[in-house]
Amino acid sequence: MGRLAVAAAVAAWAVPVAALVNSVVPDPYMDEIFHVPQAQRYCRGEFLVWDPMITTPPGLYYISLAYLASLFPGAWAIKVAEAFDPLCTTALLRSTNVMMAMVCGVLVYDLLLCIKPGIGKTKATAYAILVALYPVHWFFTFLYYTDVASLAAVLAMYLFCLKKRFWVSAMFGAISILFRQTNIIWMLFFAANGAITYVQDLPVSDYVSHKNSRLTDKSSTEVLDRDNTASAPGLRRRRTNSSISQSRVVSGSTNLHISFIEEVLDISFKLWNSKSKVLLNFTPFAIVLVVFVAFIFWNGGIVLGAKEAHVVSPHFAQFLYFGLVSAAALLPLHFTPRRVSELFRWCAKNKTSSSLAMLVALGLSFVAVHFFSIAHPYLLADNRHYTFYIWRKVIQAHWMMKYILIPIYVYSWFSVINILGKSQTRVWVLSFVFAVALVLVPAPLVEFRYYTIPLVIVVLNSPVIGNCRLLALGSAYTAADLCTLVMFLFKPFHWEHETGTQRFIW
Repeated sequence: MGRLAVAAAVAAWAVPVAALVNSVVPDPYMDEIFHVPQAQRYCRGEFLVWDPMITTPPGLYYISLAYLASLFPGAWAIKVAEAFDPLCTTALLRSTNVMMAMVCGVLVYDLLLCIKPGIGKTKATAYAILVALYPVHWFFTFLYYTDVASLAAVLAMYLFCLKKRFWVSAMFGAISILFRQTNIIWMLFFAANGAITYVQDLPVSDYVSHKNSRLTDKSSTEVLDRDNTASAPGLRRRRTNSSISQSRVVSGSTNLHISFIEEVLDISFKLWNSKSKVLLNFTPFAIVLVVFVAFIFWNGGIVLGAKEAHVVSPHFAQFLYFGLVSAAALLPLHFTPRRVSELFRWCAKNKTSSSLAMLVALGLSFVAVHFFSIAHPYLLADNRHYTFYIWRKVIQAHWMMKYILIPIYVYSWFSVINILGKSQTRVWVLSFVFAVALVLVPAPLVEFRYYTIPLVIVVLNSPVIGNCRLLALGSAYTAADLCTLVMFLFKPFHWEHETGTQRFIW
């Protein structure tokens, strides 16, 4: 069991399903009508011709060129564009994502072993296959969209950051931005938390002076405690009784609860006292950020084309939708009687703070739903997506429905945050929530594809699910996959006054 097993498992279903999709839907469909012709222009060497309807950079087309060149090295070697162009068929271009899905599976496997050293190779293999079956990710494996390759680049960036190979991580960060511009947020998220982990893992003498104050002593104690905790070599050290989520035993008997403010101050102290080393190791991320900011000024915005349809909007309700989707995607972790009672007990232990947080969350969620629920024209007009029916049949079923869903949104986010807090620091969890907001809130269109990257990060940092629940979740994913595939391939329909066959899609 291992990388080969994951890659083989993904290939076992991806290759035949891709062949079936290409036989039934051989022509470009939906957004492929933009991506496929653009990739074919690149195959002809027309690198300066650009479709103004394409919003994302050309990373997918470059990857496809490299992939096709590896399949047909002769055409590439003689550098004859006319010979290379016929190879760029829709089917072969789609197969790029089949390869990327296999890469994603292997990266998830490696990341699980890094983040959870005790998970075991067999369980990591099962988890990687589960992520590959996640319905939205699974479906777009067979179409020529940017999502699968974008996820692969982000996961590679995450993996190398955990391994403290920051220059390589920054390189994959730059590559990920070539697939989707919002990946700059994930690069900053990984870099920031990578810098925190880096300074926490430094020897105490590297950032502690003998003449320092109580904060310095506290830093020393935390590092010494961390060094006594089992960890994977070169990776983020795991902690059991850390100051991050609970009380710590200091001097053998005294319990000291480190507040969030003290945690931030402690991290700031370590970063400042190790600033030279941090700057040296994390300069590549800064370079990528500077180049990206320069691109925004040059381009006049973050999207390349169709700017009028992708205007930055305060879509705060989208943030709430992700909470529910991510909790539902990990149903055995979040929506069980045991989990509900566990959250209630957790709130009961911190009545004042929990009640205040709950009231604030409910109030802000009401404001988000009432004032910042955006119905994008694409959402209202295109009945080929699940989101079209969810919006019309659920959220808009009754004027009260969107308000009735608010407690479920809040519960979902509370559960996700609580779960992440069991294995990560409060700073990490807060920065993740902030990153999700930065990625999703400006997007006016409700698209489940936008949720895939943060959802996979949640999966990677959530507790391990038992075998029975893992099997049940995998079966549910498979059922959703097959249902969507059958509707897409064998339940086409026609729009009135429009020619061409329409198909159901995520």
